[in-house]
Amino acid sequence: MAAGEPISPVIRVQREDFDSAAESRKLTQGRHDIGALVSFVGLCRDEAGILQALELEHYPGMAEAEMTRIGTLAIERFSLLGLTAIHRHGRIEPGEQIVLVIATATHRQAAFDGANLVMDFLKTSAPFWKKEHGKDGTAGDWVAAKDADDTARDRWISVLSGSGVTE
Repeated sequence: MAAGEPISPVIRVQREDFDSAAESRKLTQGRHDIGALVSFVGLCRDEAGILQALELEHYPGMAEAEMTRIGTLAIERFSLLGLTAIHRHGRIEPGEQIVLVIATATHRQAAFDGANLVMDFLKTSAPFWKKEHGKDGTAGDWVAAKDADDTARDRWISVLSGSGVTE
């Protein structure tokens, strides 16, 4: 993509794993206007050895639409030069990748802030649900949202409201 062209986020919801290095190359190949690339990979934890796997479900179509909305907010607010967000669904075992967010910008702070905003909104606004499966064979409850995630998202809402970009 040439400098000055409108940027659209690259959004995918998929069962299969992703290659973060390959996704980074796609965003930067042939680009000389990018001064920063920030990437975040969320991994499945074993929760102190008791978790066998997470089962992730999503609302097809709506999840991608919400991720696109969130990505577009980040691009507009931080003048990002590129953004990729990939979220997996299905059964994911400890150590496996769940989510990838890559933000590129002219300067590092915009890339950090853009990636951070996307993750904070993904945790609270995108229609994904997690169910824990224990090593003892039990299926736990669906994981409830955390207050800390709402607080992180709310911080961005106040930032966005002062910028002319609406949440």
